[in-house]
Amino acid sequence: MSDLHALAERVAALLIARGETIAIAESSAGGLISAALLAVPGASKFYVGGAVVYTARARLTLMDIPQKAMDGLRSASEPYAVMLARVARKNLKATWALSETGAAGPDGNRYGDAPGHCCMAVVGEEVSVSTTVETGSDQRAANMQAFAAAALGFLAQTLETLEA
Repeated sequence: MSDLHALAERVAALLIARGETIAIAESSAGGLISAALLAVPGASKFYVGGAVVYTARARLTLMDIPQKAMDGLRSASEPYAVMLARVARKNLKATWALSETGAAGPDGNRYGDAPGHCCMAVVGEEVSVSTTVETGSDQRAANMQAFAAAALGFLAQTLETLEA
């Protein structure tokens, strides 16, 4: 958790300095992204909320994304990650949103993605970026940590790029 904490502190410092907020929608990281951010003292200055969107029921109930919106999308993909981040940002009225979705393992998902496959997105008012990470591992807990670290690092990098 120390790597996650360092990344979360980096993100927190950027958001607090700018007076901005973040919403989180995660899946295969299982809440580790939110936990890392909430472990930073003063989290209420930048963290507005988050959800572990692990199932279709959670997607509908927590995010209010109907099944029809999933037409043509699969959940462990960059387009889905972007949609999830957009909805989280809008619903929680945050400056930014970070989403993560993938297959932690030990098996792949029903779409044919291997364990260790993860897609993430960062969305702001005028920014929408996404990426895919492949760990090559089938170790569930290690993948969850890797996904959370990659997502927080991607968020920090995106925020830092905008400062330049």
